[in-house]
Amino acid sequence: MGTEPLAPYACDPAQSRGRRFPEAPAPTRTAFQRDRDRIVHSTAFRRLVYKTQVFLNHEGDLFRTRLTHSLEVAQLGRSVARSLRLNEDLVEAIALAHDLGHTPFGHAGQDVLNDCMRAYGGFEHNLQSLRVVDVLETRYPQFDGINLCFETREGILKHCSATHAAQLEQIEPGGVARRFLDGTRPSLEAQLCNLTDEIAYNAHDIDDGVRSGLISFAQLADLPLFAKHHETVVHEFPLLQQPQHQRRLLAETIRRMLSAQVYDLIAHSQLVLAQAQPDSVDVVRAMPPLLAFSEGMRRQSRELKRFLFANLYRHPQVLQTRAKATQVLRDLFDAYMAEPHVIPQVAYLESAPVTARDAASTARQVADYIAGMTDRYAAREHERLTGQRLLGALGLND
Repeated sequence: MGTEPLAPYACDPAQSRGRRFPEAPAPTRTAFQRDRDRIVHSTAFRRLVYKTQVFLNHEGDLFRTRLTHSLEVAQLGRSVARSLRLNEDLVEAIALAHDLGHTPFGHAGQDVLNDCMRAYGGFEHNLQSLRVVDVLETRYPQFDGINLCFETREGILKHCSATHAAQLEQIEPGGVARRFLDGTRPSLEAQLCNLTDEIAYNAHDIDDGVRSGLISFAQLADLPLFAKHHETVVHEFPLLQQPQHQRRLLAETIRRMLSAQVYDLIAHSQLVLAQAQPDSVDVVRAMPPLLAFSEGMRRQSRELKRFLFANLYRHPQVLQTRAKATQVLRDLFDAYMAEPHVIPQVAYLESAPVTARDAASTARQVADYIAGMTDRYAAREHERLTGQRLLGALGLND
């Protein structure tokens, strides 16, 4: 953390609400630092390097992955947390873990798994991230999962339906899902990660979109959030308009756009906090959201989101690849449901037909297995099972 002491509304690791399974404190690390280290050493975290955002893994080595995105969110989060005197270590832990439950093939994977799981409770990637750290990681002899602190787990569970929140509340009364039922808020560190996540993916989707050739400088000129900084950079460095310098022009424009959003978030949040004057984390939880962009920045951010949705996420080339990825995962789900014993985690199941009573638990195990796959492993496994190669050249990782 920085030289400034933590604010009274920041999470103090010494006052953590604890872990699901009690453990002795680490001798050289705080509870939140220990969480961060456990996340970095997890299998799910390593797999993020081959899980992609918009462009799939086989489409190029320079596009963002879930791993690079998580690192960017953590870097932005720590910078803002330092200025607001929040707990940087907790922000970093949440940021690094927030996408652990993401499926292969970006949001297309989540959508198809949710559709496949509709009769068995659905699929939410935020809920899956919590499931990864609570259940699916198998690193310790004393418990399943990696036994993170309440505050880290709370931040990981960014969204949750009322139905799933009620189910979690039955398992863990007063736990991380309670706020979705009683209308309270998470810590400021968790609120901050939601906002830096937004800053990061808006910026890197522009970068990847231009790099891929799917969106152009001319299209971006209509976006105030981009155009303002683009014009300033061109005015200061006119030579960057030459074709050989387009990469520098884009990078500098995005850097300034990122900085503007960060500074706006800090300044506006400081004003809100000064007015609200929360004096504890418990008071924060009972208040409306306290971290936010100014109205002008929120408006520009919404315009950017609409632009990216229309021109990048719904681009015909992206939709074509998305359709193939959807088929890959749907075929895998159907194949594993028909023969669940071929999945390593459930190899102990008998090969007899799955009964209705067992179908829901089997479907959840199948979803867990597919959600844990990387893009390349899912494509290779689909080719092995079906004989079809739908998604280009395949790598060797899993």
